[in-house]
Amino acid sequence: MNILTPPPQIGFAQPHAIVIGSGFGGLAAAVRLGARGYRVTVLERLPEPGGRAGVIRQDGFTFDAGPTVITAPFLFEELWSLCGRRMADDVTLVPVDPFYRIRFHDGETFAYSGDPDAMRAEVARLSPRDVAGYDRFMALSREICRVGFEELGHVPFGSLGKMARIAPDLLRLQGWRSVHGLVSTFFRDPRLRTVFSFHPLLIGGHPFRATAVYGLIAHLEKHWGVHFAMGGTGSLVKGLVGLIQGQGNRVRCGAEVAEITTEGRRATGVRLATGEILPADIVVSNADSAWTYRHLVPAHLRRRWTDRRLERSHYSMGLFVWYFGTKRRYPDVAHHTILLGPRYRGLLDDIFRRKVLAEDFSLYLHRPTATDPALAPPRHDGFYVLSPVPNLGGDIDWERQAEPYRQAIMRHLEATVMPGLEASLVTSALATPADFERRYLSFRGSGFGLEPIMSQSAWFRPHNRSEEVDGLYLVGAGTHPGAGLPGVLSSARILDEVVPHVHELA
Repeated sequence: MNILTPPPQIGFAQPHAIVIGSGFGGLAAAVRLGARGYRVTVLERLPEPGGRAGVIRQDGFTFDAGPTVITAPFLFEELWSLCGRRMADDVTLVPVDPFYRIRFHDGETFAYSGDPDAMRAEVARLSPRDVAGYDRFMALSREICRVGFEELGHVPFGSLGKMARIAPDLLRLQGWRSVHGLVSTFFRDPRLRTVFSFHPLLIGGHPFRATAVYGLIAHLEKHWGVHFAMGGTGSLVKGLVGLIQGQGNRVRCGAEVAEITTEGRRATGVRLATGEILPADIVVSNADSAWTYRHLVPAHLRRRWTDRRLERSHYSMGLFVWYFGTKRRYPDVAHHTILLGPRYRGLLDDIFRRKVLAEDFSLYLHRPTATDPALAPPRHDGFYVLSPVPNLGGDIDWERQAEPYRQAIMRHLEATVMPGLEASLVTSALATPADFERRYLSFRGSGFGLEPIMSQSAWFRPHNRSEEVDGLYLVGAGTHPGAGLPGVLSSARILDEVVPHVHELA
C-alpha cells in the first residue's frame, strides 16, 4: 500500500479516477491521485505507455520519441517521494554540460551552460559590451522564475480575479513583451539575442510572440540544470508506471477512449472505442486539450471551448523528426546541438505565420549516445534531429515532402557537423506533423498544443478544472501552465488543489 494512502475504513470505498493518456502529465496525475487515496486507471490508446514520451526501438537502437531535455528534476523526485521511494533507486539522472552547443550559420559556436563564469566568457568572446547585460538579464530571469514558476506554476487559474491579482507582477516583470523583445533590452549583438531568446521553441512558442514570462527558462536551467536519464527518457516513463502499479493501480494500454460519459453536467466515466463503459468518480484528461473538447466532451455541454473557438485559437508549430543511427561514432557532436540557419525571425514567421515549408531551417540535434552509449550497438551512434515546421494549418503534403526534406537535412548535417553521414547510416525513421495528428491525436499536428502567447496563458488556457464539465480535469501541455516537462508535471501538481479529497466523494 502507498504510505500516503488512507487505510481502508469500514464502509469506505475508494473513489475511482480515470486518467486518459499516459504522457508525463497523465502518469504524474495518476501517482498524485493514488497518493491521495484514489483508485486509478490510466487508459492509453497506444500499445505502450508514454504518449509523446514513448520509445522507438529499431535495429538495436533506442530512440526517445519526444522529450529529451530534463529540467527541474525535483518535480520527478517529488513523485517518488509521494510513494515513499527514492527516484535514484529506479532512474539515474546525469547532468549534461554544456546544456547546448549552439552553432551559428557561419560556423561560430556558443557553449551554453549553467556556469556563470563560463557564460560570461562566452558572451565576452562574441560581444564584450554585452557581459553586463547578461548579468542583468539573468537577474531578471531569476525573478521571473521565482514568480512565474516557483509561485504560480502549480497554482490553478480558475477565475479572472486570480488573473487580475497577478497583473501587477506581469507588468513589473515585463510580461507584455515578447521573449525576444525582453532579451533585446539586455543584449546588442544579434547572435546573443538569438542565443537567449530561442527557449520558447522548446515549448512550442515563437520567440517574437511568446510572452516574456518564458524568460524564466534561462534561470530555471541555470538553477536546476539540464539532465539526461540513463537508458533514455523512456526510463522515467517506466519508473512512473512502476510507481502507479506499486500503489495497486493500473495502466491499461491499447484502450482508446471514444467519449467522456456524463450525467447532466457531471463526468461519470468513459466509453471506450470497443463500447466498454468504465464508470469513475472523476476523469482526468492528459489528451490534447483541443481533442478532449472536440471529440470526448459532448458538444451540447461546451459553452467556452466550442469548435469555433478551438479552430480560431493559435497552435504551436509542427515538428519534423528524423531518428537515425550510424555505424560510426561522432565524438565531436555534443549531446544537445542547435544548428541555426541563416535566418531567425524570417524563418519563424514562415513556420508560425505564413505556414510554408522554407528551403532553409534551424535544427536541434540530439545525440544521447554521447552520454549513454548503451542506446546504440557497440561503436555506433544514435541521433534524432528535429526541425520546427508549420503545423497542419499549412498546405504541406508530407507524404510527398517528407523524404526530400529529410535528404536536405542530411546534406546539411553532412556539410556541417557530421561528415560522411549518408554512408554511415544503418537505421532511419521519420515523424511529421501528420504523424503527430495520427499517433497522438494532436490538433493540426502541433507539437505542443496551444501556442504560449499572453492571450492563451494562465486563465486564458483550458482550465485544469474543466469549466465545461464537473468532475473533469485537464493536465498536460494544453492546459495551465503549458508545455515542457516542468509545465506538464506542474499541471499534475495543480490537481492537489482542485480535485476533491477522497472522503468528499465516499
